[in-house]
Amino acid sequence: MLIGNKNIHRLKSFFIFLYSPFGTFLLALIALTVYLFIMLRSTFPETNKVVEIYYAGDISYAHQLMIDEFNKENKGKIKVVPIDLSFKEFTTNDRKELIARALRSKSDKFDLFSVDQIWVKRFAKWGEPLNNFINQNEIKNILPEPLESCYSNDTLVAVPINIDAAIMYYRQDLLEKLKNYKRLISKLDDTITWDDFIKLGRQLNTKENPFYIFPAADYEGLICSYMELVLAKSPKIFERQRKINLLTPASENALQLLVDLVQRYHVSPPNVLEFDETASFEYFITNNGYFLRGWPSYEKDKKNLYNYTDQKKIINYAPLPRLAGAPPGAILGGWNLMLSKSSRNKEAAIKFLKFIISKKAQEILFNKGGYLPILNSFYDDPKYPKLTFFKKIIDRGIHRPFREDYTSISDILAYYIHKAISGEMTVYQALAQANNMINSGKIIIK
Repeated sequence: MLIGNKNIHRLKSFFIFLYSPFGTFLLALIALTVYLFIMLRSTFPETNKVVEIYYAGDISYAHQLMIDEFNKENKGKIKVVPIDLSFKEFTTNDRKELIARALRSKSDKFDLFSVDQIWVKRFAKWGEPLNNFINQNEIKNILPEPLESCYSNDTLVAVPINIDAAIMYYRQDLLEKLKNYKRLISKLDDTITWDDFIKLGRQLNTKENPFYIFPAADYEGLICSYMELVLAKSPKIFERQRKINLLTPASENALQLLVDLVQRYHVSPPNVLEFDETASFEYFITNNGYFLRGWPSYEKDKKNLYNYTDQKKIINYAPLPRLAGAPPGAILGGWNLMLSKSSRNKEAAIKFLKFIISKKAQEILFNKGGYLPILNSFYDDPKYPKLTFFKKIIDRGIHRPFREDYTSISDILAYYIHKAISGEMTVYQALAQANNMINSGKIIIK
């Protein structure tokens, strides 16, 4: 198409204007504006991109609901992506080693990771300090027992997800058939002694109805049973100022009791040597056991896990037996959440950490999964009457030693305690060898 003289004149005038000082300035201004627009546009999607934070841990049904609620509230901004290290596939020890291996290599494959409360000191070197992110009001809302496990050298390095206190489940429908049922329940509620409990077991134990199921595989769950017994009589045995002495009456009696449950009195089946918490619960349910050592979350979490719906099997709970002459006490447990120093999304991860310790998140975990809340307010709320029982257990709970080398000590103890319960070693031999290895100075903290 031909360009008319009028248009040619206009084009000439335009180019003359561009080459004028003002035109040059205007052109430079336009160019700068276009450049800035392009640059801003290239970064604009990043600011609006959904930040994904990866959370490694046992993701139960209740945990998933909690994550879904957080993701819903932060839609378009933050998304928590769970990495499920399920108890069905990984033991507590397996999870510990998998997470430690990833952190040791400074992997940024996950931002948040859950730890058994007793691992905190070991994992502290890989965890981001949280003192500047969690304020004093938030800290005051948390029960002192789970909060105590979140510090390393006075630095807050974790927040609690839930608190656990070991309890004993029992089949109420089976016990109701006994003539002295009401008196027995009263005795259980008041904390029965191990002597009386074993006497009852020798009367009731059969192949059809195993009496007492507890996890006795070579792992941390077994150590909880031992620690509970030994610390009730000798609370300072694992003090770090001195060498550990496992060859004390308190230690020997504690292990002897666990051995006798299987080898002497036969009130616990030999199968327990193969059981972690998950396997012990399944055996208790499928074999109609009378009593089971467990944690509060079993009632709901494991029920979801196995789709256990037989309403004829009525399960109730009571405090664990106590040693004669010792106060009642249960090992405290629970899981904490830590932020990896290698995380590239710390700001978003902190927001989820704060959500974990909110009332909304804790309600989901308790109502849907049976996980005991870590907030004081729940235990004063008449809406949750069953928490009165658990608060008594927590108040007299026993912490395992908060030592950086605890997991190494625990691994050694678990191995030799398992050997003793299986009958491969005497109680003295097992404790002597564990004692020598722990005090050899060759423990490696990985």
